[in-house]
Amino acid sequence: MQVDPIGKVTKLQRKTDYHIHPDYSPDADKVKIRDYCHRALELKMVEICFTTHFEFDRPYFSFPPGWLDNYFAEIQRAQGEFKQQGLKIKAGIEIGYQRGYEKEIERIVAQYPFDYVLGAIHHMSGYSIASLNESPGYFGSRDLKTVRQEYFTLLAEAVKYGLFDAIAHLDIYTRYGIRHYGDQIFTIHRGIVEPILQEMAKRNIGLEINTSSVSRGLEEFHPSKEIIALAQKAGIKIFTVGSDAHKLDELGRHIDEALALLDAFDLVNHAFTRHIASPLAPLSS
Repeated sequence: MQVDPIGKVTKLQRKTDYHIHPDYSPDADKVKIRDYCHRALELKMVEICFTTHFEFDRPYFSFPPGWLDNYFAEIQRAQGEFKQQGLKIKAGIEIGYQRGYEKEIERIVAQYPFDYVLGAIHHMSGYSIASLNESPGYFGSRDLKTVRQEYFTLLAEAVKYGLFDAIAHLDIYTRYGIRHYGDQIFTIHRGIVEPILQEMAKRNIGLEINTSSVSRGLEEFHPSKEIIALAQKAGIKIFTVGSDAHKLDELGRHIDEALALLDAFDLVNHAFTRHIASPLAPLSS
């Protein structure tokens, strides 16, 4: 245990990063899994999970034959190499949910021994709302009410489909939506996200605290503290923290602050093994 500057006793939560994109993600730097592992040890992490992208119907997200076999082989080699150094390495994937591709998602999840399947909403009506270049095509052609309805309808479908272990950056629409709608974008979840969070709790689906937002100029993580509070109220108990690293120097960014945020809510960081979540006990002082 330790005491923060205002006198609150805080836990020493185990440091993890459960959202890392190695060079298998087409939009990531050409950084090998092994390089991320070395950096994780330097950052005193106890566990990391690679979550390479998988997207559908996106020309720039093309995947060569056998790429997932190579991905797992490389992770397995790293697991053997770094085991004696005390670093746990998990095999995950971040799947961009799109309506109509449910059978494909089911096939991929069943075919490979993933520890952690992270579900995300990246693409809406043919545009990536997570992209600086593409997002204006979506946000610029819709009012805020439409964005709210379309996004949360798709998110509800992803949750009810039941193949995801956790939901990534739940309010990702704020990243570039703020440029089109201002601060109003931060409140569109009210009155519509609550039943989705309740469904997540019912299905034991976790919620990721994604720290990439701060590096893009937002003041809060994905999701906001207000949504985290609603998730806690809805009964969600499984939380992970992830940097969403696409570059080596992004690994672990703001993870300490994310863990402190979980502690402030009296929530616990989790790890996954073959889709089973386990709370990570705080370090002894």
